[in-house]
Amino acid sequence: PHGLKDLLDKTSIKWVQLPFAGIEKFADAGILDPALTWTCTKGAYGPSCAEHALAFMLAAARRLHVHLPAKSWAGQGPERRLKGCTVLIVGTGGIGRSLVGMLKPLEPRIIASNRSGRPLDCAERTETSDDLTELVTEADYVVVAASLTPETKGMFNREVLEAMRPDAWIVNVARGGLIDTDDLVDVLQKGGIGGAALDVTDPEPLPDGHPLWAMDNVMITPHVANTWNMALPELVEMVRRNVANFSEGRELEGLVDPALGY
Repeated sequence: PHGLKDLLDKTSIKWVQLPFAGIEKFADAGILDPALTWTCTKGAYGPSCAEHALAFMLAAARRLHVHLPAKSWAGQGPERRLKGCTVLIVGTGGIGRSLVGMLKPLEPRIIASNRSGRPLDCAERTETSDDLTELVTEADYVVVAASLTPETKGMFNREVLEAMRPDAWIVNVARGGLIDTDDLVDVLQKGGIGGAALDVTDPEPLPDGHPLWAMDNVMITPHVANTWNMALPELVEMVRRNVANFSEGRELEGLVDPALGY
């Protein structure tokens, strides 16, 4: 971010295309000048992250975290389908919108939450983030797909986590800082929720020996919901479209609101 700030100070650039969907580092560095037009790749990486969230939910539903490490034939447990379950999607940007389309054929009940309460297509209803503690009481799976901002950091704290159902899973494919890790560890150790599936953590990388590694109801992947081999084709196409849009005076994709930080 600081190298970009030096460049902007010395040039007359009017538009900056950032190659990331999460731009909190740039917001934290204070370089999102509202006098410039800023775009990021939000939306472009949504499908791959949504696939990962769906994989996590299916794995939790079929208890793969129990069966895959097993070295002998075990009895059946409370495996279940996603059909008829309730999925709460927190954050209705690219990941949330993509996930709804993937979930629809599996027939869960879908509810959603975002900052404004603006409806998410195909969701039964969409509430504001202010109602999060109440909303999580309805969900079998809570999918964290929000942007990380000063307002959303730690939004899944002890109060929210303890309000979840004792058999519910929290799935995070967005940013680790959205969940208070210490609170999550404590709630998991007390059996307060069914489990956690995390592609992102805080801190990241998650240190060796961290309590989360030892929990048999926690699935962790090393921030691979969207890797460069998956992202690059989407990034190239989005930049190509935006260059054409900018040249022809059309609205750009992935516009960033500097005041909101996403």
